[in-house]
Amino acid sequence: MPHAALARVPARRRVTAALLPLLVVLPLAACSDDGDAQDVTPDQTQAQPPAGTDPVLAELAGGSALDIGFAIAPELLDEPEYRDIVDTHATLVVAENVMKWETTEAAPGEWDFTAADELAAYAQEHGKKLYGHTLVWHSQLPAWVSELDAEAMQAAMEEHVRTQVEHFKGQVVAWDVVNEAIDDNGRRRAESPFQATLGDGYIEDAFRVAHEADPDAQLCYNDYDLEAIGIKSDAVYEMVSDLVERDVPIDCVGFQGHLTAGTLRDDLQENIQRFVDLGLTVRFTEVDVRVHTPASDEDLAQQAKDYASVVTTCLAVEGCLGVTVWGVTDRYSWIPRWFEGYGAALLWDEDYQTKPAFDAVVTAIGAGRPGRS
Repeated sequence: MPHAALARVPARRRVTAALLPLLVVLPLAACSDDGDAQDVTPDQTQAQPPAGTDPVLAELAGGSALDIGFAIAPELLDEPEYRDIVDTHATLVVAENVMKWETTEAAPGEWDFTAADELAAYAQEHGKKLYGHTLVWHSQLPAWVSELDAEAMQAAMEEHVRTQVEHFKGQVVAWDVVNEAIDDNGRRRAESPFQATLGDGYIEDAFRVAHEADPDAQLCYNDYDLEAIGIKSDAVYEMVSDLVERDVPIDCVGFQGHLTAGTLRDDLQENIQRFVDLGLTVRFTEVDVRVHTPASDEDLAQQAKDYASVVTTCLAVEGCLGVTVWGVTDRYSWIPRWFEGYGAALLWDEDYQTKPAFDAVVTAIGAGRPGRS
């Protein structure tokens, strides 16, 4: 999960699609029965925007029970172009950084929700859903937490989860409760102070406390590199399967979707479906598709195809409720500072001009969910 400053089946799982979705990126293609993405010609009966205007993503997605959303830095809402995009196209917003532990509780028991409250107020005023990100994560964690012994860390974690969830009760539709607990080799993340000090049980404890604090909020596990079936996604699948089997209150799995153009595999739909078959929902929570910079026309075409494939695949699985794009404009993307030689990962360029990926998302949304009229 990126730091922007570096810019980075229990009854409660029976939820409606309208309540759960994350920010959605919209697909270009439909999926065949074997899960492969196929090119789609947009249905010309779909409502078309007036000539000379960009389609509105939120309006196009309404009939497919998907939310369109973006990760937001609240201070950038003062920038007119940025604000206009969010006002117009988003149905859901998520904080890039201002709900993370280092911001909300930098010192023990000293809470600061100022920036997070600004985003929550914006969401309420403009009719956007608010997604909570994130409660328990080994990164962007204040140093004092790592220095605690087991008893003190357990108490601090439970108090942090409880206080933050209660503060936003009734405002946040879903939380990333635990983030990136599995490493690239499919093991519990050893460098996490929670894992090192508390062991495997901290994940279950965090979900149970969050549920007690707000029984109506949907609770998600969120991680990167889950898109393909393999060592890491298998490990996450096994972990969440165990939580489900033991009636831990987990509702959803977040596929972050930080992609390199041209690397998306064709088993994405199969992978999503296996999580849905557990009685969970799936969300694409942090989508961006990086390309080599300066980007060529071919790069941008591949990027557009990948965005379309993500959305199309999500639409093909009824339990996939949305896609969050991790940012609004390339001007503020975290990618160039973390991936040397890469960038241009979002739907709007540095000058707030739409890219081929935007058009691909429009076409994908317009195709809708297979089988729905």
